[in-house]
Amino acid sequence: MPRLKEEQLQKIYDERKKQITAAAVKIFAQHGIQGTKISMVTAEAGVSHGLFYHYFKTKEELFISLVREAVVTSVAEIDQLSRLSGSPIEKVKVLTEAILDESGTPFFMLLHQARNSQEVPEEVSQLIQQYPLDLYVERLLPLFKEGQERGEIADGNLKELISGYITILSGVMVLGKGYSIPSAELLLRFVKP
Repeated sequence: MPRLKEEQLQKIYDERKKQITAAAVKIFAQHGIQGTKISMVTAEAGVSHGLFYHYFKTKEELFISLVREAVVTSVAEIDQLSRLSGSPIEKVKVLTEAILDESGTPFFMLLHQARNSQEVPEEVSQLIQQYPLDLYVERLLPLFKEGQERGEIADGNLKELISGYITILSGVMVLGKGYSIPSAELLLRFVKP
C-alpha cells in the first residue's frame, strides 16, 4: 500500500486540529474552562481522547491557544473596519453582524468566559490584561467619531457610547440562549441619532 504523501498527511493533520478547535470553542464558550472536560470536546469533535492528546497536551493549552486566536482576530477585524468602503454606520453594522453571526458568537463568548472566569491559566490572564476592553473602545473611537461628525452616530460621550454598545452586545451573547437574537439593525438603534 503506498504511503501518503507528506502534504496529504499535513492536510489531514490540519483538518483534525481544526475539527478539535471548532468543537472546543463551542464547549469552552458554553461551559468555561472549569466546566469543560476533554471528553466533552472529543465528543463534540467526534474524535478519540488519544487523538486529542496528539494535538494538545492539556485542555488549558487548547484554551490558551483559542483565547489568543480570538483576541488577535478580534482586534485585527476591528482594525480592518477602517479599510472597508462605506459609511461609519455601515461599518459598525458589519461589525455587529459579524459578532451576531453564528460563526462569530462562540469566539465572542469564549472571550467573555476568559474575562469573567475565576480560574484561568496565567497566560490567559496576561492576554486579557494586554487586550482590555478599553483597547476595543479606543480602536473603535475614530470610526464612531467620524460617524458623529457625519450625523450617523448619536451625540454624546463617545467612550460611553462605545462601551454601552459593547455591553449590549455582551448581554445579547450571554443571554442569547433561549432568547431570539435581535438583528444588527435593531441593535444599531442604540448608537444612531
